[in-house]
Amino acid sequence: MPARAVRAATLFTSTALAAGALLTGPAPQAAAATPGDKDVTAVLFEWRFESVGKACTDSLGPAGYGYVQVSPPQEHIQGPQWWTSYQPVSYKIAGRLGDRAAFKAMVDTCHAAGVKVVADSVINHMAAGDGVGTGGSSYTKYGYPGVYSGSDMDDCRATISNYQDRANVQNCELVQLADLDTGEDYVRGRIAGYLNDLLSLGVDGFRIDAAKHMPAADLANIKSRLTNPSVYWKQEAIYGAGEAVSPSEYLGNGDVQEFRYARDLKRVFQNENLAYLKNFGEAWGYMPSGQSAVFVDNHDTERGGDTLNYKDGSAYTLAGVFMLAWPYGSPDVHSGYEWTDKDAGPPNGGSVGACYTDGWKCQHAWREISSMVGFRNAARGQAVTNWWDNGADQIAFGRGAKAYVAINHEGAALTRTFQSSLPAGDYCDVQSGRTVSVNSAGQFTATLGAGTALALHVNARTCTGGGTTPPPAAAGASFAVNATTVPGQNIYVTGDRAELGGWNTGSALKLDPAAYPVWKLDVSLPAGTAFSYKYVRKDAAGNVTWESGANRTATVPASGKAVLDDTWRS
Repeated sequence: MPARAVRAATLFTSTALAAGALLTGPAPQAAAATPGDKDVTAVLFEWRFESVGKACTDSLGPAGYGYVQVSPPQEHIQGPQWWTSYQPVSYKIAGRLGDRAAFKAMVDTCHAAGVKVVADSVINHMAAGDGVGTGGSSYTKYGYPGVYSGSDMDDCRATISNYQDRANVQNCELVQLADLDTGEDYVRGRIAGYLNDLLSLGVDGFRIDAAKHMPAADLANIKSRLTNPSVYWKQEAIYGAGEAVSPSEYLGNGDVQEFRYARDLKRVFQNENLAYLKNFGEAWGYMPSGQSAVFVDNHDTERGGDTLNYKDGSAYTLAGVFMLAWPYGSPDVHSGYEWTDKDAGPPNGGSVGACYTDGWKCQHAWREISSMVGFRNAARGQAVTNWWDNGADQIAFGRGAKAYVAINHEGAALTRTFQSSLPAGDYCDVQSGRTVSVNSAGQFTATLGAGTALALHVNARTCTGGGTTPPPAAAGASFAVNATTVPGQNIYVTGDRAELGGWNTGSALKLDPAAYPVWKLDVSLPAGTAFSYKYVRKDAAGNVTWESGANRTATVPASGKAVLDDTWRS
C-alpha cells in the first residue's frame, strides 16, 4: 500500500518504496513470474469478496485472467477511507470487505472459474491510534491483545525521515504506524501463521505490502516458514534513486514490483514518443523481466500522480493495451473506482452491483483491456517481431506468428498496410470487433482512428465467437461517440427503448470516458431490435443539452452487437 499522507488525527499507511536488506542466508525458492500459462492479474481494489467471486465467474475467467488480487482481508481500523484497510488490528479475516466465510467462498468461486487468488498482505506494521477494529478487537498503538505488545515493535518510535539511511527506513515508523520487529522469532512466527491461514483457505499467492521497510532476510525467513515456501510472492518495493534500500535486494524472495515501468509509461505517453518504447524493459535498467510485476497504475500511484490513471482518457487505455501486448514482466490491471477525494473509500462499502455504476470503473472489463488478456495468453513466449513506428506516437509490432498490435496515440487517423508474421486468413480485431484479412505475405491494410488500437491473435480468427476470445455477452448495441466536454460534464445516451431510458433524460445512460474524447457504453438489447437514440450532455448542476439533428437509428443484428461509431452533433 504505498506512501500516504496523514489526515487530521487519523494516520494511514504508505506505499513501500524500495527494497530490503541483503539476504544473509539461503533464500527459499523464488517463484519467477506468476506461475502457469496465464500471467495477468486483475487487481480488484477494495471490492467486497462476494463481488470478486462474481467477477471471476462473469468476466475474469472468460477473459483469460490468471489471477485476481484482493485487498487486505485482515481486521483493520474502522473508518470510511480506503487506507483503513492497511492499518491492521489483528490477523482475523474480518475486514469491511467480508468475513472468513465470504473470503473462502470467493476463493472457491474464483478457482472454479480458473482464476487464482493473490491476497494483499500487510505485515510490516500494525495500526496507529486506539479503538475497536472492524472485527470487534480493542487495540491501542503498540498494544494488540492476543497478537502483539510493545516489545514486539522496533525500538525506533519516530517516523521515517531519511531514505538514505537503511536503519531509518527499516526500523522506524511508516507514517507513524507501529513498526513490527520482523527480526524477532515470535513476530516472524505470527506473520507466517497468518499467511499460512490464508494458504489453508486456498490462497495462491501474496502481495507483500511495504516490503522495502522490512529487511529482505526477514522476509526470506518468514517465507521459509510457510506450508508452501515456494508460493507466488510479489513484493512492493518502490525504486528511489540514491536510496539505501534497492528493490533488487528482494529478488531472492520472489517477484518485485517495478515502479519505474509505470512512471516511464506516463512520461512517454504524455510527453515523449511511443517510438522510444522499441526496447522497453531491461534495456532501460529495469529488473529482470521474469521476476518483475508491472502495472500502468495502482491504488497509490493513481492518487499520487506519478503514473497515468483513468482520468487520462485514451492515453491510459492505450498504455494498458501496450503493457498487455509487450513481453516484459507480469502485468497487473488495476480496477478501482472514481475519486476526487484521494482518501475516499469504495462506493457501497465495496459492493459492486454492476460495473460502470456508482463510480465503479471496472478497468479489467473494458473491451480494450480485457480483450488484450487473450492476446497476451496467445502470444506467450513469442519475441517482438515486425516493429514499425512513424518516429512519433504511432507504433505496431508482432509477437512472432501468434499476434500483432498497432497503436495510434495521435490526433488523426492512421491508414497503412502493416507487415506481420501471422498466417494468412481472417482475424477478429479484438479491439473493435471488426474482421481483418491477412494475405499470404502476412500483410493487411487497416485504419485506426485517433487514440485507438488494433489487435489480432491466432486464437481470435472470427468475430462471432470463434477461437478463445469470448463473444459478446449478449445481443445489443455498442455505443461510441466522439464528444468533447469541460470538467463537470458527462455524455449520456437515451432512446425509444426502456433499456435506453425511454427518452427520459433522468434515466439516460452515462457513457464511459476511458477513451476520451470517445465515450463508450455497451447496452443489452434483444436481437433484431430496431431502435432510435440520441446523445445528451449533462453538467454538474444537472443541466441537459441535447445534440442537434434528427434521432439516430440502428438495428441490433441477429447475433452480436450493433457497433455505433458516432460524432457529437453541435
